[in-house]
Amino acid sequence: MDELLRYASQITAGGYFGVITVLALVESVVPRRPPDDTLAVRWFANVALAVLNTVIIRLAFPIAGLALSVLCLERGWGLFHVLTLPAWVAVITAVVLLDLAVYAQHWLLHRVGFLWRLHRAHHTDQEFDVTTGLRFHPLESLFATSVTLLFILAIGAPPIAVLTWQVLSTALNFIEHANVRIPACVDSVLRLLLVTPDMHRIHHSAAARESRANLANMFSWWDRLFGTYLAEPAAGHERMVFGLTGFTEPKHLKVHWILAQPFLSERPESPGTLARADKLDPAGQPVAARH
Repeated sequence: MDELLRYASQITAGGYFGVITVLALVESVVPRRPPDDTLAVRWFANVALAVLNTVIIRLAFPIAGLALSVLCLERGWGLFHVLTLPAWVAVITAVVLLDLAVYAQHWLLHRVGFLWRLHRAHHTDQEFDVTTGLRFHPLESLFATSVTLLFILAIGAPPIAVLTWQVLSTALNFIEHANVRIPACVDSVLRLLLVTPDMHRIHHSAAARESRANLANMFSWWDRLFGTYLAEPAAGHERMVFGLTGFTEPKHLKVHWILAQPFLSERPESPGTLARADKLDPAGQPVAARH
């Protein structure tokens, strides 16, 4: 285990860049939906956000999750250092609890007004591909990282559990955002345990009911357990609409406008952009129809 932790940075970085590279190649060969002409602009902005988030998080949190878990181990902090559990049970339980914590965060991000303002930058992406998994506002990243670190401290997550969770969570975040085509029979089996691209794509639908569904990060069972699971989008995967009303102009694909989104109001851009009244975004606004 010590040897594994010694190479944690290399493992994390290798998984991060390796998964993105592979998925980008797969998207170009077997896309679920053909990319539109905004691909280059979207990719530039989404990657730029990821770089900015990395810098900000490193500056704001000198101690990362893995380092904090090592400190908890050395000092005996947290629940798992009070309970007497076999090491393998503690590791598995910690990974599952960390994933549950992310589900809870995601649920709050869609239901608490000021948190939704931070999160909606992720939902204003007007298409859906692997780089959507990079598109998070820095304020949301600061919130999510703070909550995650507090949770690691509270449960005293074992270092190997934190490393395992980080690698799996990062990989699955990119996989579930990928614009890839998976055979329906394979998808139906995989989603019994894990979140698949077809399952998570529904969450990025412009329809309010669909955008509040399928909140799970890694393990799909949280959505079934808490009643947020939705099997298929009403319009079908080929015709479903992405984005939020008030944020469908081309300027909202650019980095500086994405950074401004938490401070902008959501409003229809024009009467012609309004969708049916039953299509509302998580803030209660009608979504824009895109063809």
